[in-house]
Amino acid sequence: MKRSRRFIPVRSLRVAFCIALLMDCVGVSGADHTASRSGHSVGLSFGRAIELALQQAPSLRAEIARQEAANHAAGPAASLPDPKLILGVDNVPIEGDERFSLDSERMTMQRIGISQQFPNGAKRQARDMAAQSQVSLAAAQTQVTRLQVLRDVSSAWIARKTLERQLAKVDALKRENALFDQAVKARVAGGEARTSDVISPRVEAAEIDALQDDLLAKHQLALASLARWIGEEARSPLIGEAPLWPISSDIALHSLAHHPELEVADRKVDFFSAQVREADAAKRPDWGVTVAYLKRGDEFSDMASLQFNMDLPLFGGSRQGPRASAARSERVAVEAERDALRREHEAMLVADLAEYHRLEKSMQRQRDVMLPLASEKVDLLMAAWRGNKATLSEVISARREKITAQMKEIEIAGAFHQRAARLHFTYDHEDGERAEGVTP
Repeated sequence: MKRSRRFIPVRSLRVAFCIALLMDCVGVSGADHTASRSGHSVGLSFGRAIELALQQAPSLRAEIARQEAANHAAGPAASLPDPKLILGVDNVPIEGDERFSLDSERMTMQRIGISQQFPNGAKRQARDMAAQSQVSLAAAQTQVTRLQVLRDVSSAWIARKTLERQLAKVDALKRENALFDQAVKARVAGGEARTSDVISPRVEAAEIDALQDDLLAKHQLALASLARWIGEEARSPLIGEAPLWPISSDIALHSLAHHPELEVADRKVDFFSAQVREADAAKRPDWGVTVAYLKRGDEFSDMASLQFNMDLPLFGGSRQGPRASAARSERVAVEAERDALRREHEAMLVADLAEYHRLEKSMQRQRDVMLPLASEKVDLLMAAWRGNKATLSEVISARREKITAQMKEIEIAGAFHQRAARLHFTYDHEDGERAEGVTP
């Protein structure tokens, strides 16, 4: 009867331990039950995080303001200069009894007129081109910042999601460890194991606690990173999953030519090309006209005057020429920077695609090979340990390997989703609205 009373608890603990392992395999956790009961009625989805970031990101608001400023400045860029009002007096005597008199001398006249300057057409056209290139440059820079915000907030959301998956796994590991600890104690009490074996589950529990502490610290950093973009709502419970965008190497390579950062470089080239044209146009003369009405004394007739003036760019070699040369040098520098940027992005794209495919294969291998093997090794050693054919240290070592494999699988999956988001928001941007097309 005493032997029977010892046997029943051990068997019950083994069943409970197997049930816990089964629940772990199918991914059941306390967090999952809580989310299920809540019905995902509240929380922060991936799409909602994207929406909030695009609304709140200060850097994006700044670029939008600069774009509006460029649009406002482009309107009057090619306009004529404001006319000038002319008021004055001519031929006022300054000597004799009638000095400073305005009506005693027939030559004295009060002048009122207007003057208008007319820059040459090439210069006005170049100024308009420069203004339009500034508008395009601001729009391209806004798109660069927008995609940067999308990349960063998506990476922060996925990082937090990954860490919370790992923390949920730690909770399941703690439950397994508690059952394992009870099973070891029962075997020791039944004389089926050494007394020192009771230490091993406690060591494993301490290691799990250390892992949890490390993950919690990283989780705080992930929360801070997400809060940078969306504020206090970053602390809301996460719901749903990040989209898994199909990444095509051909589409990414095709989109590279239209990458917003390269568009920025192209618009800078356009701007300095307009500067070169304006500097060349400065070698052509501008002209102006002045019309005036001259009022004399009552006994004298009034007069009118018409005057034309024209610039004389006689010193182009020392004035306009150096300005044009400087603008050309700036354009050459920007063109070289654009070529260097294109090569850098080509190399980055190749590296990103290679890493994406590596992570994809690694994730699949971890799920299909490494995790099943680690679980199988634990099961085999557990069975051998129960039959006194394996030591508890071997079981603990196998369990440690399984924990490492589980954490690594989640980590690789998170890195894979982050890389996919990076590629999507960097290169698959022909339809600008698809980035926000995720259902919140």
